[in-house]
Amino acid sequence: MSNSERERVKELKKELNAVLLAHYYQESEIQDIADFVGDSLALAQKAAKTDADVIVFSGVHFMAETAKILNPDKPVLLPDLAAGCSLADDCPADKFREFVQAHPDHTVVTYVNCSAEVKALSDILCTSSNAVKVIESIPKDKPIIFAPDQHLGKYLIKKTGRDMLLWNGSCMVHETFSEKKLIQLKVRYPEAKIVAHPECPENILELADHVGSTSSLIQYVSQSSDKQFVVVTESGILHKMQNENPDKEFIPAPPESGCACNECPYMKLNTMEKLIQCMENQSPQVHVASEIIERALVPLNRMLSIN
Repeated sequence: MSNSERERVKELKKELNAVLLAHYYQESEIQDIADFVGDSLALAQKAAKTDADVIVFSGVHFMAETAKILNPDKPVLLPDLAAGCSLADDCPADKFREFVQAHPDHTVVTYVNCSAEVKALSDILCTSSNAVKVIESIPKDKPIIFAPDQHLGKYLIKKTGRDMLLWNGSCMVHETFSEKKLIQLKVRYPEAKIVAHPECPENILELADHVGSTSSLIQYVSQSSDKQFVVVTESGILHKMQNENPDKEFIPAPPESGCACNECPYMKLNTMEKLIQCMENQSPQVHVASEIIERALVPLNRMLSIN
């Protein structure tokens, strides 16, 4: 990032009285200029509390929608509206509505990686950081639907002992990690600890020394006395890990394809150039219908109150 780009972002933030929120999977130069970098839960909490006039969200569409639900009267800017999410795409609202209606006695717990319309069909939301806490807040005699990530759902069933009905969705990034290549890395780096996100399939999680959300993975590697880590999640997280732990080595786990690491193509659609343009033009903005905001705010606030 050039000095002129950095200064221009600072000027625009001051001019708009804007806050710039970024996810750990964003390009490193955007993370470096953001007011706050975090996982989905932390970003939602920041969005809920901000006194800025404008929210600039460098993440993906469902995250910006969450900020809009919490701040319906504020403009929420997203550098690229095409920055979507395969998990959200895997759970269209019309199909999910039919699924929910077919099981009317179930409490609907939905991972925040979904559209605003799907949030509005839910009883309570969760992130990977607080999912166990959310599941355990539901009475044990109450059946649960969990959507849209089947792998996170299976992980939560093992963690909580709850029998849940799972929607058959998955993350295109976390589902493509190679068990064979991960075992090869384990042989190559025998002292390395493996850390993995719970959106990964069960066979990958079984190889991990620590499973957790992005913030949990960052905390684990920082507190550990170990010096080598194989990281099984989107590679944007390595920037934060390396900055906080310059004396440690972080090895990105590869997917089945030939590339060396695993990147989310949606997360990487946001660039410094697009960020500056969206702030200069105050566009594109994320819009959510008022009736969807009203309904989605209920399960979102339930999640935030538990945390």
